[in-house]
Amino acid sequence: MSAPDGATAPDVRTTAMGTHFGSFLVDSRDGEVVAVRGHPTDPEPSHLGESLRHFAENRVMRPAVRQSWLADGPGAATHLRGDDPFVEIDWDTALDLVAAELTRVRDDHGNSSIFGGSYGWGSAGRFGLASSQQHRFMRFFGGCTDQKGTYSSAAAEAIFPYMVGTSYHGGLARQTSWSVICEHTELFVCFGGMRASNSHVTYGGQGPHHHNDWVARASKTGVQFVNVGPLRDDFDKSADARWLPIRPGTDVALMAGIIHTLVTDGLADEDFLASRCHGWDRLRAHLLGEGFAAACGDWRGPAPWASAVDYDTPKSAQWAAEVTGIEADDIVSLAHEMAAKRTLVNLSLSTQRAHHGEQPYWMALALACVLGQVGLPGGGYAFSFGTQGNTGAGQTRARIPGLPVPMRQPGPPTIAVSRITEMLERPLEPYDFDGRRGRFPDIRLVYWSGGNPFHHHQDLNRLMRAWRRPETIVVQEPFWSPVARRADIVLSATTPLERNDIGGAETMLIAMAAVAEPVGESRDDYWIFAHLAERLGFGEQFTEGRTADEWVEVIYEIHRAADPQAPTYEEFRAEGYAMAPGKALMGEPTQVYLDAFRADPEGKPLRTPSGRIELWSETIAGYGYDDCPPHPAWMEPFERLGGAGSDRWPLHLVSNQPRARLHSQYDHAAPSQATKVAGREPVRMHPATAAARGIADGDVVRLYNDRGACLAGAVVDDSVMPEAVQLSTGAWYDPAADGTCRAGNPNTLTADVGTSRLAQGPSAHTCLVEVERYDGEPPPVESYSPPEIIPLTQS
Repeated sequence: MSAPDGATAPDVRTTAMGTHFGSFLVDSRDGEVVAVRGHPTDPEPSHLGESLRHFAENRVMRPAVRQSWLADGPGAATHLRGDDPFVEIDWDTALDLVAAELTRVRDDHGNSSIFGGSYGWGSAGRFGLASSQQHRFMRFFGGCTDQKGTYSSAAAEAIFPYMVGTSYHGGLARQTSWSVICEHTELFVCFGGMRASNSHVTYGGQGPHHHNDWVARASKTGVQFVNVGPLRDDFDKSADARWLPIRPGTDVALMAGIIHTLVTDGLADEDFLASRCHGWDRLRAHLLGEGFAAACGDWRGPAPWASAVDYDTPKSAQWAAEVTGIEADDIVSLAHEMAAKRTLVNLSLSTQRAHHGEQPYWMALALACVLGQVGLPGGGYAFSFGTQGNTGAGQTRARIPGLPVPMRQPGPPTIAVSRITEMLERPLEPYDFDGRRGRFPDIRLVYWSGGNPFHHHQDLNRLMRAWRRPETIVVQEPFWSPVARRADIVLSATTPLERNDIGGAETMLIAMAAVAEPVGESRDDYWIFAHLAERLGFGEQFTEGRTADEWVEVIYEIHRAADPQAPTYEEFRAEGYAMAPGKALMGEPTQVYLDAFRADPEGKPLRTPSGRIELWSETIAGYGYDDCPPHPAWMEPFERLGGAGSDRWPLHLVSNQPRARLHSQYDHAAPSQATKVAGREPVRMHPATAAARGIADGDVVRLYNDRGACLAGAVVDDSVMPEAVQLSTGAWYDPAADGTCRAGNPNTLTADVGTSRLAQGPSAHTCLVEVERYDGEPPPVESYSPPEIIPLTQS
């Protein structure tokens, strides 16, 4: 992005801005953004930066209260959330109302009856991170029901400690480096693709982008890429990746078929499996179809998973072909090729956002172990390439502290992040989560900041019904987003462009400076929480006597104390950014995942019970879950192509991340709106799929199943396999009276089913639908306009 003519004129101010999708220079004049340019350190600036020009649109101008709630109090006409007008009020009144409600619910029902929702993607600023602000506030208040995990990687996060004894996020920092891949890898097999647009985003701040450059380097050095997934373009074209279309959600079956071929054809590395893996003999028996006794017979506890796993059928290439839709000969050929070459097996997070999503990450590790290449340069096991920015680029995140958050207090429970609807529906009922049993709290008040559950949650019509149960919902939000429209009290918050902050990316720090004054009467999250804390009696504890700008300086000085080479705070603010010392933009490390363990499994054991890679977990077996066996396995999902539900719903919905926005952020802005078709989110389908339904490019179509429906704009594209349709997440939820989303949000169709009782993650990618051309005049999309507002002067 380049600045327009006059961008360097004296009346134009240029400031740096850090985001989750990159660092930018923002040119403004009189508080209005006139241009957004890529940061000079970034060779591949994201086009999403243009969204920042729309920070003043569709804003919550001042605090507002839902009319029925204001008139009749907590719990009034909750079925009108999303339809009621809002009455604008002044800040003192708004803060008094929220403080009184927090006090009432705590005193009458306990802290557990308050649910604090905050997902953290709202700002890449380390101080302005809404989740940290809210956690600090709530913990000084005595706590609230909290959430654990992420919608992105819940199943992977849950299974990782059982496989290799470390956390998923800890493993990310140890991934094999691109420089090693370029030198040693011959075959790079990517389950779920390796999408460049996903690689341009990093939670907490993205520095210079280098993914495309690394892929091009690898291709030039002879690395061959294989894209296993339903979308051919889930890979950079420069990689010339070989496409292996697979029925979505059947990756585990393909991996099992490959392992079976390697074993029966004498290509398994039995020495590696015997010396560095625990439980291979049992997994081998399962995959060869030798029966339950051979696979689990020495387990003396209950085995409720036995009826959910087929122990008698060999998981051969022919068996895998029937499940995946890939020819058996192609599976055998791929198995032999993987054994003959230095092969890296990579998992996208999309593979684990499905029913039994724990299994792909576990079975892929088993496949890498059977190949015997775990810990070898350029071979073995990889994850997150194609999932988040600069994985494997040798960039170690500059460790920038944030606003200090007190330790969580005992008492209020923690639920799995994607079990919100279930929690609201089932107060005081038991639930299982990662080896623990608890009871859902009776939620009376929801306080949400920094997120949009009506984007990322599944089965939004079901969530909408459950959303009526709490007596009060408070939302802290800059825009009239879907969650703000469904609140009782909306506190108007600023965006990162209206406050000072400090951003931390992999190789650099960004001095984020306010571009404009707050829009309307909006206030920073810190200001809001500080004033609430004052009313509730812990203002001094929350602020420690500091303003927001003073906290930003404190955060920087904490970082500088650990890095004497860092510039002074004044120099940092003046320059706008600082490179982290010793962090080259294109470093050439020689990092190899699990190489130390491979080289010395006795001296460098893993932190698992056996000290080895666990292909059987006695710990998981002890949980007795019928939906998560103690070894990786193919388990039938609740619906799939060629299986349950496919007789009624013949297409698999791929609801991937959008290219034109970050999740649902700035869906109203030009980059996202430019991709709309007939004013709605585009849905891509294969020419044969479209022709069979009389659908042409540009038609408005209706996607539907038993859970709901949405309207979208048709795009005919042979990059999508014929049995699938692709509709990205993030369109602002806009339900008609019958629940049909007019804007095209796919989560009106997805099922709110946990991956298993181990992770309780989202199963968004297990979703079958049908598509038809919409007849008649389609209804207008209304989600991008503010709700009816009754001004303060008229209330």
